[in-house]
Amino acid sequence: MKLVKTIGAFALLGVIATSCGEKKTAESTDMADTTTVVVDTMAVAETPNIVGVASGNADFSTLVTAVKAAGLVETLSGDGPFTVFAPNNAAFDKLPAGTVDGLLKPESLDKLKAVLTYHVVSGKFDAGTVIDAINKNNGKYTVTTVQGGTIVLSLKDGKVMLTDANGGTATVVLADVAASNGVIHAIDTVVMPK
Repeated sequence: MKLVKTIGAFALLGVIATSCGEKKTAESTDMADTTTVVVDTMAVAETPNIVGVASGNADFSTLVTAVKAAGLVETLSGDGPFTVFAPNNAAFDKLPAGTVDGLLKPESLDKLKAVLTYHVVSGKFDAGTVIDAINKNNGKYTVTTVQGGTIVLSLKDGKVMLTDANGGTATVVLADVAASNGVIHAIDTVVMPK
């Protein structure tokens, strides 16, 4: 009987020792998982692409709606880099009544794509680069848009101005909004291609 009790005591001690060991292992695993979560959280904090940045700003809601309607989300989410002269909601509000609704209709898809891609330039041109190019080119710098037309960039009262193919103008009201695949410059007027 004493032998059975001794064996039972050793078995109980073994179970306790084993479960203590398992507990330490579990704690170690938990610590490793916590570290992994922190690393993953940091990766999520990366700057979103142009569409993500615009979607996260209520002042670009009309633009985002138009980009989705035109099927350009995938394009503007691509590697780029792109420079987008992005009309804010107030810019779209300046258009004649019914213009935005008309552009959003399925039968206007080609025109909508042309208007939107007219606001996009291949390459990343931050404000400093744009101003430098304007100054080095006698006060005017012409860029070719993804749509194929051109926009003339100039300075007026220290602000970058855009002149479209029809002579319409827009002012950059917020420059250098960073995106993972380029840069956004908010403008106060929608520019139009020919």
